Amino acid sequence: MKKNAILIFVMIIAGVAGFGLQRTLINQKNQNLTPELPDAQTNIVGQQRPDFGLKDIEGQMRNINEWDGKVILVNFWATWCPPCKKEIPAFMALQDEYAEQGFQVIGIAIDDEESVKDYVDTMGINYPVMAAELAAMEVSRWYGNRLNALPYSAFINRDGKIIYTRSGELTKAQVEHIIKPLLGLATDYASQ
Repeated sequence: MKKNAILIFVMIIAGVAGFGLQRTLINQKNQNLTPELPDAQTNIVGQQRPDFGLKDIEGQMRNINEWDGKVILVNFWATWCPPCKKEIPAFMALQDEYAEQGFQVIGIAIDDEESVKDYVDTMGINYPVMAAELAAMEVSRWYGNRLNALPYSAFINRDGKIIYTRSGELTKAQVEHIIKPLLGLATDYASQ
């Protein structure tokens, strides 16, 4: 009986040690896959934007580095999110109006690819859109979206620094207020 108790005790200790080792190895592996980021208590504003690569809805791998030197609005959204869908026409108009000055909208859908493709085709969205579900949620956290709120937007200056983040719907006027100074355009604050 005493031998059985010792054997059970040794097996429990070995199991706990094995589980702990497994968790440590998984955490180390995951830390190697994610970019260096401030901890959750640190505000992402003022930090260099995290690098990421995701496939767009045509299956082409896209990397945020493609738009280096531009003023970027990274917008996290979903087809099932009414405020997300409400702000997209404004983003399309802004893309048309300010693309030549160096402005780029990037849409990252936290949604399934088929739903996103259908919505993009219906709306005629004129900027790059990626659909990545869980991977998109992770990227949104890298960009400061700790609550997984939608819509969520991050504005990046030409030097690659995040200069503003926002949870919730944005209007065309609000985006213009943020991007015009970054594009070197005069801003009429009296009309805001």
